[in-house]
Amino acid sequence: MRKLFDFKRIIQAFILASVIAVVFSMIPFSAQCGNISGEVFRLHILADNDTQEAQSLKLKVRDSVLACSERICKSSHSVNEAERLTSQNLQMIADTAQRTVYKEGFDYPVKAEIKKMYFNTRRYGRVTMPSGYYNALRITLGEGKGRNWWCVMYPSLCVGASTNYSELKDKTGENEYELMTEGVEYRFKLLEYFNNFCSLFS
Repeated sequence: MRKLFDFKRIIQAFILASVIAVVFSMIPFSAQCGNISGEVFRLHILADNDTQEAQSLKLKVRDSVLACSERICKSSHSVNEAERLTSQNLQMIADTAQRTVYKEGFDYPVKAEIKKMYFNTRRYGRVTMPSGYYNALRITLGEGKGRNWWCVMYPSLCVGASTNYSELKDKTGENEYELMTEGVEYRFKLLEYFNNFCSLFS
């Protein structure tokens, strides 16, 4: 009976040690992913609701906002510059989205803002963007209770925009770019769990 008890304690100690090892291994990985989040600017669009019409409108607003933001940010050489230009032209972006809403026969309001938001792990082509907090241009249509849509606005990885992987590599750095393209989605998923665990203490 004592041998069985000792065996259980060994198993428990092994599991605890494994968990601690994983947690400590995630600290430098989390820091590296934090470097990535500081070098990109994202776009987040919330639909009014989940009806087919509202979801279709969300995508049309996406196209008009991307066309507008590409013109605004095409001369940007850094994420800070892209955010600054977007902030300076926030009303123009909101007006562009609002015109699209009216053009499609809807009358609910549009809100545009820049805020820091949490994003889950997301794959764009051959690039995987890790979970974490990112600055984003957020467009809310009506009540904003429908499914959302998001992408990386700078460097541009959005649908309808010209994807420039070399620019992404230049902006984020070679080590971070390799991390996003080497296919380690399982580590990004562990990072999500790690972030959720850390949020319990914040």
